[in-house]
Parts: sequence; structure tokens; C-alpha cells
Amino acid sequence: MHRNLTDYPYSSARRVVMGKKCAVATSQPLATLAGMEMFWAGGNAIDAAIATAIALTVVEPTSNGIGSDAFALVWDGKLHGLNASGKSPQNLTTKLFTGMNEMPSLGWLTVTVPGAVSAWRTLWERWGKLPFEQLFAPAIRYAEEGFPVSPVTAQAWKRAEAVYLPLMGEEYQPFKRVFFPGDRAPLAGEVWGSKDHAKTLRAIATSGGESFYRGELAEQIANFAAETGGIITADDLASHQADWVEPISTNYRGTTVWEIPPNTQGIATLMALNILEGFDIAKYPRESPETYHLQIEAMKLAFADVHRYVGDERYLEVKVEHLLDKDYASDRRKLIGEKAIYLAKPGLPKGGTVYLAAADEELMVSLIQSNYMGFGSGILIPDTGIALQNRGLGFNLEAGHPNQVAPRKRPFHTIIPGFLTQNDQPLGPFGVMGGPMQPQGHLQVVVNLVDYEMNPQAALDAPRWQFVSGNQVLLEQSVPPNVAQELIKRRHEVQIEGGALFGKGGAILRQNGVLVAASEPRADGVALAN
Repeated sequence: MHRNLTDYPYSSARRVVMGKKCAVATSQPLATLAGMEMFWAGGNAIDAAIATAIALTVVEPTSNGIGSDAFALVWDGKLHGLNASGKSPQNLTTKLFTGMNEMPSLGWLTVTVPGAVSAWRTLWERWGKLPFEQLFAPAIRYAEEGFPVSPVTAQAWKRAEAVYLPLMGEEYQPFKRVFFPGDRAPLAGEVWGSKDHAKTLRAIATSGGESFYRGELAEQIANFAAETGGIITADDLASHQADWVEPISTNYRGTTVWEIPPNTQGIATLMALNILEGFDIAKYPRESPETYHLQIEAMKLAFADVHRYVGDERYLEVKVEHLLDKDYASDRRKLIGEKAIYLAKPGLPKGGTVYLAAADEELMVSLIQSNYMGFGSGILIPDTGIALQNRGLGFNLEAGHPNQVAPRKRPFHTIIPGFLTQNDQPLGPFGVMGGPMQPQGHLQVVVNLVDYEMNPQAALDAPRWQFVSGNQVLLEQSVPPNVAQELIKRRHEVQIEGGALFGKGGAILRQNGVLVAASEPRADGVALAN
């Protein structure tokens, strides 16, 4: 895959960053520096990725934290997948939701077992080179000494005021004290830190993660739950483990696109690419109504199946290979016409997040971790800095659905790391964060790279769309007006929005022996290489 490294058709003013030995790309500059610090200390891409992930729990708390989940794809000559998402508590039964029409978005009923800490430990045990404790040093420093809040993070923090400040229950007060001192979000450039975060990260580092799942930190989580109406227990935490999984893929015009299998929504990207493969996208200009229409419709059909069939792998009614069958994609493709499909229905096949990429000369890592909706559940364990995710919101209440809420079950997950190979050789990691935008962002980045032969930075810079539901489509403000007007004629219900809704991503691709790194212009981040 050769890319023109001097062609930048969009106005982000960013350029790719290149190096021969190592690279890191993420959404926050201080986190990227944490990864590079590990390389400079003699570490490898795994050390860099873990240090970056840990640092992000401090410097971008609006999207992830110590109480997050995580997934990873790692290339070491072969691609490996890690699912570190946590299961629901053993006492999370359907009776708790009697009288509700949908899952709540905040509070204890949304909390599943956090898996990010297990991801750090599991990845380090297999590939880590530096001492585990050393990987925590930058994050502890940022938490203890404080750091200037970056602009995009400050904007997200400000938006979160309306969600979290009105919460009155006793379970929410520790959270508000830590993240909204003085009853407001910190402004861009203001220094924010948390000595409780630093103390907890030290405990995780020195115990190899044991304290979080089977030690003092686990006890603090379980005790606070018992005191404030939560149902997560010490046994729920102790029984958690990260699982190695076989990545799933599809070949799109000679490039193999890889995702983590269900319970994640990564399969939606692969299904949409299978549908899209039957159209000659490259014959249309990148900024044309035709290419937007075809991508949106392919994604719409993929989502219809994913929302019907995907959940915890133990509960799937339809096998992954059947959903990814090319003949099935061909049948679905026939539903796409000149006008938008209003209500895409599932077929019948047979049978708020942070993203980071790191690479060196031997290892390449695609890692994503998230609270889910911004700061997550609104619950923070006192004196620890551990803000708990609200991944339980990913369940539904439909009886018999593979994703129906149940005890000790993984919910449908939005966060997905991506990876590209060609002819069994690694091209590299890529990802786009942002809830349901993630598979849509993956699709658009792959189309930009493969059909339009863009370099990684241009592929991330390009204007984006997001399918919502029905015929509703959000278009980024940079989409040309003629494209929006033509999509309206095709019966798409178009709404123009700012960049915050269209995800934040990064990528590192290997080209001619050189690591070519790029970071999302919609975020504060930066890519660095050596």
C-alpha cells in the first residue's frame, strides 16, 4: 500500500510524522509523550502503549479512567486480539429493571466490572520489556503534580457539567468533588490533578493489578457499592479476567481489515465493507454525493443486523462467519438504490473513548479504552480516583435478545481497535473513537486509504458523516454544500454538525520500512516518531 505523503487535500494543517524505529499516536499530547518516554527508556511498543493508556486515564478523564474497559489488537508476526471488557455483576437480574422501558444511563445499574487494569497487566505479561511499575511513572507524575487541561478535553468537561452536577444521590458526591471542584469544570489551560489517582495508580503498579481485583482497592469498590445501593461485589471483581480472542476480518479490495469479534460492534465495519465492495467507489470523487450515499446505506444495513444479532459471544444466535459471508453481503447490496432506505431491517443470514496506536520495528499495537458515555456512571470510589464506567448501558431490555441484560454477561460494546494487513504483512493499527461513530469512522478511514489512496493524515482529516437512525444523517460542517443538497434529494434527513460528534482517531502505517503516524485533527492529540 503506497501512499502519497505530500498530498493533503484538507485544511487541518497537520502532516504525517515519520520514523524508522518507533511511533505513538493518540488524542492527548502528554499521553503520547508518556509512550515515547518508554521507548527512550529502552521499552517496546507494548510498554509504550500501556504507559500511554495509563496516562490517558489522568489527562483525558472525560473519556476514560481507571474504571474503564479496554480491547487491543497486537501484531508480533501474527495478529492477536485481547478482550478485557468486564461482565455484569452476578446480581444484575432483569427484576431490577421492572417498569423500565430502557436501560438507565447513570448510576450503579450501569456499572460492569472494569477491565482496563487487566488489559494493562495481560499485555505486559506477554510482551512487556520494562518493569511494570515503570509504565505508571508518567501518569502518576501528571496526577500528582497536575497538568494543563487541553482545549478539546476542556470542552468535553464543560459539556459534562449539565449531566453530572445536578446528580443528588450520595453515590455521586465523591465524583463531583474530584472532577468538578468548585462546582465547575476546569477551563482549558487550568492545572488539574488528583493525588487520589496517583495513590491508586501506585497501588495497581506495585501489586501488578492484584489490588484492583483481589486486594484493598477491590474491597473499597465493593464496600462503597454496599453502602450506596450498588450491586457489584468483591466476588465480581475477583472473577474477572481478560480473554485472548481470535480477531475477525474481511478482505476489502486486497487489504485485510481486522476487528475484535463480538461482543464489540467492530463486525459492523466488516459487514458494511463487504456490501460496499460491490460498488466501484473510486470512480466517484471523494467529495461526491454518490460515495457518501453508498457508504451511508451500506452502514445502515450493517447496523440493522448488528443491533439485532450481536451481544456476548456466548449468546449469539447467528455465527460471525455467517454475518461476514460475502454472498450474504451480495444479497444485502441489492437493497441499495438511488434513494435512502428509510427503515433498514435485519436480514436472515445463514446459520465518550480514547484510542491509541504504538509501533516499533517488531510490535504494533491498536488499543482502545473507554468509560462509555463521557465520564461514565457518575460514581467514583472515595479516596481512589476510580471513576466507574457505565458499560451496562450497552445492554437492552428486550426479552430473548442476545444482548438482553443478565448476570455475569458482557454487554454490547462500542469500542473497537482496528488493524490493517496486506498479503499477510502488517500495514498497521488504526482507530476512531466515539460511540456508534466508531465502526462508521473505521469504514470511512478504510475507504479513504484503499479507494482514494490517501495517506493516514489525509484519511483522518477528511470530512465525515454519521448515520443515526431511520434516514437521519449527520454531516460534518466541512462536507461540501452540494453533497448535502444532493443527499437531501435522495431522501436522507441531513443535519450539519460540528466536529465533536464525528470521532477522534489515529493511525500508524508501515510504508517502505518507515512508520507513518497520524493523529486526529478533531482532538488535542499528536503523533510522534523516531
